[in-house]
Amino acid sequence: MASLRDIKSRITSTKKTSQITKAMEMVSAAKLNRAETNAKSFVPYMEKIQEVVASIAVGSKAVTHPMLISRPVKKTGYLVITSDRGLAGAYNSSILRHVFQTIKQRHKSQDEYAIIAIGRVGRDFFKKRKMNVVLDITGLPDQPSFADISNITKTTVGMFSDGTFDELYLYYNHYVSAIQQDVTEKKLLPLTDIASSSKLTAYEFEPSAEEILEVLLPQYAESLIYGALLDGKASEHAARMTAMKNATDNAKELINTLSLQYNRARQAAITQEITEIVGGAAALE
Repeated sequence: MASLRDIKSRITSTKKTSQITKAMEMVSAAKLNRAETNAKSFVPYMEKIQEVVASIAVGSKAVTHPMLISRPVKKTGYLVITSDRGLAGAYNSSILRHVFQTIKQRHKSQDEYAIIAIGRVGRDFFKKRKMNVVLDITGLPDQPSFADISNITKTTVGMFSDGTFDELYLYYNHYVSAIQQDVTEKKLLPLTDIASSSKLTAYEFEPSAEEILEVLLPQYAESLIYGALLDGKASEHAARMTAMKNATDNAKELINTLSLQYNRARQAAITQEITEIVGGAAALE
């Protein structure tokens, strides 16, 4: 049985840990409010730009663009959004496990795919397994702006345009609620399903539709990546807040258990001392 000093030491250290996890929970809750607002505020822009692009693509039958046309797939790109830090429950592990299994099922050689990692956890995961990471970005702020990822989005879209890979899939955690984040797979390029929107509006083009699409389609693809990043950040803060709340609750439960053990051990020690005193007094008689 552990000594009173050992139990007291564990109680003290667990209380300090619970204070840290409680503070981290409160910080994540504050960050979640802003991240959720940013993610929801970006939705109307995405809906409008998709409507415009779909209207141009469908309304002008003669319009063709490389980003709208499927081609024989020789190499597939995977853009994976994770966090730079852990302590977020299953936020990173669930998406990394899904991507890892998907790549193993679809490809037999590293020449058939390329990985673009956003987040230190994802980058380290793939590099540790000697997988083909061609591009990565780390150190993004908790409330990222489009300027923070403009280089990687332009490079990613450019790699599709120049034929580095023939299709691009996007993986991230979609924010549903504070306790639910769903792993999401989205085919980013080519934009073959962009014309599926039912809200189509007639537009007059100046200059031509081809020139508009030449500028608008890369911006649309980059916006999809940015929107997924905002969604992923909201999911990250929600997952970390939930994980820290669970850690705090577990710490409190452990403190109660240790306090009970401490009281029992202390009572046993007192009883033993009384017994020894009574036994000593009886011996003197």
